[in-house]
Amino acid sequence: MSSSDHLTLRRPDDWHVHLRDGDMLRAVAPFTARQFGRAIVMPNLVPPVTTLADAVAYRRRIINALPEGGPGFQPLMTCYLTDTTDPDALAAGFADGVFTAAKLFPAGATTNSELGVTDMGKLDAVFERMTEIGMPLLIHGEVTDAEVDVFDREAVFIDKVLDPLLARVPGLKAVLEHITTADAVEYVRGQKDAREGSLGATITAHHLIINRNAIFEGGLRPHHYCLPVAKREAHRIALRQAATSGEPWFFLGTDSAPHEVGAKQAACGCAGIFSAPAALELYTQVFDEEGALGKLEGFASVYGAEFYGLPLNEGRVTLARGGPPDGEPVNVDGSGAVLPFHAGRELAWRLKTNEEERS
Repeated sequence: MSSSDHLTLRRPDDWHVHLRDGDMLRAVAPFTARQFGRAIVMPNLVPPVTTLADAVAYRRRIINALPEGGPGFQPLMTCYLTDTTDPDALAAGFADGVFTAAKLFPAGATTNSELGVTDMGKLDAVFERMTEIGMPLLIHGEVTDAEVDVFDREAVFIDKVLDPLLARVPGLKAVLEHITTADAVEYVRGQKDAREGSLGATITAHHLIINRNAIFEGGLRPHHYCLPVAKREAHRIALRQAATSGEPWFFLGTDSAPHEVGAKQAACGCAGIFSAPAALELYTQVFDEEGALGKLEGFASVYGAEFYGLPLNEGRVTLARGGPPDGEPVNVDGSGAVLPFHAGRELAWRLKTNEEERS
């Protein structure tokens, strides 16, 4: 249902989110659960989620962090791959329904990725087993070579790492996460025929809204710094065209990644943008600006579930024109606050509360 002032969608899913742990988890998880039926939860904790037991315990902590147990919200757990991941143990976790996917972080590519993969060739047996059982591989697609410009690391990864991997392990089901370039858009599109649509991609709200100039607007803006970093305006336009195209290999993944203000505003600030408090509103605004509100439900609520082979959510959410107040800092018990991406930004849409929807 839609009108000029209201938009009702099948409840969406977030196919890439960082919920952290401890006090931070309790502070941020309710924002994701409020909007989304399911979320693919990243495993880069300290220590990372590398075993079935780790994932079971972390899922329990997520559920316990939600008001009244988070009714209707399902965290989908992922396994953090290392050079020594055991294919049999990974497959057992997938068969048990604990692991939905496995996450590939190139070592040193982003937050808490130091224990990630140093040599892709060491994991060919893992990738082959994943292909056999239909387990998706979620990829942070950047090289970490110091000689490669930070703005080129996604494109180089696609050329030097991803394309050889998909050729070497035919049939591997993979998601290139939080894509940031026109190169990634065109590569994902090209796979729909070459490899039977086995490659999908998530797109964040913030990469649809800012380009790399935003990091330096009027000074250094650490709350606009993320990995992969925002790119040139031409890439942002390509991402908006992809997200609003109705092509089913592009779907929603916020990559909401909270850090305390002190960790962002530091001599060596952390990478990550915290978009969860207004994620769906931000996506809706982008689709509205592109004249594509009719395609938002596919991107947010359908294509990701179909890619993962999961049923569509039964519930609905409604958005109304007239944005919420500017985003206030989110308090984290005992350790400061996190600044949302939309702080100081006017939003054209707001997610209606359950009480408003019933009235």
